[in-house]
Amino acid sequence: MWVRLRTDLLAKAGAVAAGRGLRPVAPHPARRTERGRSTRLVQGLRGRLPHPRERGTDTGPSPVDRRKTGSKHHLICDGRGTLLKVITTAANVNDVTQTLALVDGIPPVAGRPGRPRRRPEALLEDKGYDSNPNRDELRKRRILPVISGKGAPNIKGMGKLRYVVEQTFALLHQFKGLAVRWEHRTELHDAFVSLACSLICWRRLKKHDS
Repeated sequence: MWVRLRTDLLAKAGAVAAGRGLRPVAPHPARRTERGRSTRLVQGLRGRLPHPRERGTDTGPSPVDRRKTGSKHHLICDGRGTLLKVITTAANVNDVTQTLALVDGIPPVAGRPGRPRRRPEALLEDKGYDSNPNRDELRKRRILPVISGKGAPNIKGMGKLRYVVEQTFALLHQFKGLAVRWEHRTELHDAFVSLACSLICWRRLKKHDS
């Protein structure tokens, strides 16, 4: 039988009962906890995983509840919902700032004879992405920006097309490890995002073949 404190292993119960006690005191005392942070085990040692609310790279105040920190995903997909690029940023990063990064991050898409395509003919975005500088940059890339302006009526059929993007977000966040971020390091989180995107695309191909 072992003595445990939550998930931390302390010692064998028999050894404590025999009077041998616990191990000697650590040579270096534990550092004081930073203000606003709960007590945790030292990073890198076996023990508890960091809590989703803990600060890490690419995290920031939540627009909904600024007492909490978090991250969010920005994605670009084709008209059928196939994921092309996903970017992880802090929760308080404005969506419009990631437009060009998403477009430039599209990998070569092969299929038809000739050079693999890297850029779409048009880019559909909602009013949250309304930005004249972004429109100019998209036109320089020979991409037609289809963006509803703030204060203007929505483009006809926008809701139906927007549903494709919302459905793609739902598919990505069906993986609990992505809906709630547990990884402290962004590169580890993005690795799981890439794996999830591969699984989503593989399932679509499998469904299409059947």
